Amino acid sequence: MTATLPPMLVLLPGMDGTGTLFQPLLDALGPSTPVQVLDYPSDRALDYPALEERVWQQIPRERPFVLLGESFSGPIAVGIAARRPTGLIGLVLCSSFVRNPRPALAPLAPLLKFMPLQYLPSWPMDALLLGGFSTPTLRNMLITAVARVAPAVLRLRLREVIGVDRCQALAALEVPLLYLRAREDRLVPPQASALIQLLRQDVHLIEVDAPHCLLQAEPMKAAAHLQQFMQMLQQTGHDWQSSTG
Repeated sequence: MTATLPPMLVLLPGMDGTGTLFQPLLDALGPSTPVQVLDYPSDRALDYPALEERVWQQIPRERPFVLLGESFSGPIAVGIAARRPTGLIGLVLCSSFVRNPRPALAPLAPLLKFMPLQYLPSWPMDALLLGGFSTPTLRNMLITAVARVAPAVLRLRLREVIGVDRCQALAALEVPLLYLRAREDRLVPPQASALIQLLRQDVHLIEVDAPHCLLQAEPMKAAAHLQQFMQMLQQTGHDWQSSTG
């Protein structure tokens, strides 16, 4: 590994898996931050273990990197970090979870295979993911990204969220952890980040006035926090505990 290279930010996408929704963040980060955007197949229903293996094959091998798991991808990011890849210097979870964030919905899992996702109106998705931060541009981005994914793929990803539990893996991690929490998140409740704080008391939690799609609605704020986190990780002899408070 070439330690002199600046760390790369590796982005794992939300439920859509396309990676296209990272564009506002990429624009905000600018060319000074090396970024790798990973995506998931839109036509193959892969479970969490299969997606984790796909990510494992693509992470950087020759330079340090910070791994960010957005929403659905949080458990994948934790799973990758638990395998202690060479070069991983930091982990970021954004609007994410390590265990089903809506446990009351678990009994509905068998019904997911009957959900006609391709016929659902766009307004519930807009309300849940963007809320009062919705704009025509963001709505179109979201609708376009989700439309690219086969309904069967989305259904499996929803079932995976219901059954996931990466609590033990997160608790065992020692890599510095940043959590970006959206104050106006209507999808992932505060209990999800509270659990992460319980498991990792050293987590650096930052709250942003944003909806679930934090990286899309407030890309400049998100970029600033991510760049600050990466800069701190680069500092020689940096005491993470003292800086996060």
